Amino acid sequence: MKILVINCGSSSLKYQLIDMNTQVAVAGGLVERVGIDNTMLTHNRGAEKFVIDLVKQKELGILITDHKSAVALVIDLLLSVGMGIIKSVDEVAAVGHRIVHGGDKYSKSVIITEEVVEEIAKCAKLAPLHNPAHVIGIRACQEIMPNKLMVAVFDTAFHQTMPEKAYTYSLPYELCKEYKIRRYGFHGTSHKYVSLQAAKLLNTDITKLKLITCHLGNGASIAAVQYGKSVDTSMGFTPLAGLTMGTRCGDIDPSVIEYLEQEVNLSPSELDIILNKKSGVLGISGLSSDFRDIEIAAGQGNARAQLALDVFRYNVIKYIGGYVAAMNGVDAIIFTAGVGENDIDTRADIIEGLSYLGADIDPVRNKVRGILSVISSDDAKIKVLLVPTNEELMISQETLALI
Repeated sequence: MKILVINCGSSSLKYQLIDMNTQVAVAGGLVERVGIDNTMLTHNRGAEKFVIDLVKQKELGILITDHKSAVALVIDLLLSVGMGIIKSVDEVAAVGHRIVHGGDKYSKSVIITEEVVEEIAKCAKLAPLHNPAHVIGIRACQEIMPNKLMVAVFDTAFHQTMPEKAYTYSLPYELCKEYKIRRYGFHGTSHKYVSLQAAKLLNTDITKLKLITCHLGNGASIAAVQYGKSVDTSMGFTPLAGLTMGTRCGDIDPSVIEYLEQEVNLSPSELDIILNKKSGVLGISGLSSDFRDIEIAAGQGNARAQLALDVFRYNVIKYIGGYVAAMNGVDAIIFTAGVGENDIDTRADIIEGLSYLGADIDPVRNKVRGILSVISSDDAKIKVLLVPTNEELMISQETLALI
């Protein structure tokens, strides 16, 4: 049985076709710059990689103008003789869609109905860059693959188990209720997946574990997972809150926004661009949002690059410490995502800042990238794990469970 996983961004389409018997992606890829000039396609079939640039697209008669044409192209690629992996769409049992925002309505994945699509559209004001694209992607799949079962897997769903004290903002209660202002949290699919994998690695029932999952990448968030349920997370009403990130500012005093608006005469849209796209480690370093570039510059003595790394790691340490307090203890700290899985120095610095808890990292075991492993020392009171995330596999598993 094969499940197609679709992840529509504002101008992109990620996809994977996963064989549920082996739990392995047999094909997948990325369509970039959908609806924009110079669309780029990267398609993988097993270990084979095909890059289809604009020139090759014209040669092949490919025209990508919107998400509907991008979905049609994905199906054509999966069926094609040269690059495909299936002979018929009938081989696809169902389609799982990654949905960024499900509001406070959905606490788990659901089979997509017209009502579900309408609710996803309603949440567009909470995730304007993502939810409209998700709706377009669902509609495109419905048109191209009519009667195919489809499932919505929400980034926010895993965090719906947070207690009211964790998700409530200190604003007038009536405003929060009327306008659905609360902490929602994101990266839920990743936090759930790595939590389950960590329990397997520790050979312990997840309902007996207190875990802190650190999804550290260009977008970054931390979650407190107590006995298998999210009880707090760093991202909030939007993915802007929490940690310093690649280009996002994370937590700041709200008065800074009004101050900038008055002092620099910035419009709301200009402020939004600054907070979401020009801040974070990019804003501090003035160099890049890529942690690899910043680490190279820091190694060469660039003070602002080093400051960017220090701020990021300090933020992570503070949030972990806060979540240890919130759960009254922790059994394991988990690193995942691009930075978490690959940045040896960042992991080491963060755990060094938590030595008071009895956390310790083994320098030899820590010299790994992207491999499921225990990287703490044998006598550490708190286990430290590296768990590669696989959101697409989690989406496919959720989809399979529902169909």
